[in-house]
Amino acid sequence: MLTVLVDYDSGNLHSAEKAFQRMAVEVGGGDVLVSSHPEDVARADRVVLPGDGAFPACRQALSDHVGLYEAIRDAVTVRAVPFLGICVGMQMLATWGREYHDTQGFGWIGGEVTRIVPSNPSFKVPHMGWNDLVIDSAHPVLDGIATGDHAYFVHSYQFRTENPAHLLAHVDYAGPITAIVGRDTIVGTQFHPEKSQATGLRLIGNFLRWRP
Repeated sequence: MLTVLVDYDSGNLHSAEKAFQRMAVEVGGGDVLVSSHPEDVARADRVVLPGDGAFPACRQALSDHVGLYEAIRDAVTVRAVPFLGICVGMQMLATWGREYHDTQGFGWIGGEVTRIVPSNPSFKVPHMGWNDLVIDSAHPVLDGIATGDHAYFVHSYQFRTENPAHLLAHVDYAGPITAIVGRDTIVGTQFHPEKSQATGLRLIGNFLRWRP
């Protein structure tokens, strides 16, 4: 089994690589490779797409790596390889990103990425730090993770799904904020599992042993 963490120059992958390698050993999840090469994605059994920064910049950075998006798309939509998007990597699953200007996403989970507007103006944006998950739907990657478990967030925009069934978990930040989305073999987390201690490591381990 091979899990590829896609490197498209959109964030430091060192901590993510360490977390995935640690959990791969613990759960027998096979090999973990950080790569920007389409041919590695084409042979992957699981694909992880991280992302830090603005939606348009991340989307453009991915497009700038010739053949990389196409390899991810074919792996996920043709071969049904399990996919995990992290932070902006999760947001790119949406139909549209509305940050700075309208940017087309992958369209794999219907919805749009819009700026967080808390109902209480004393709540600052970006939404940054620890928050308690509220589990909305059961999913194999959430095995052993319960409402009230903590995850670490850093973001100013959130994914609003068109279909409520695709919302797996949210948090409260003067209003609901999407935390996890998913459908079929596709999952995305707005928070950083590699920085979310026990909860994040559990989710990574669950993903690595997930057999859709």
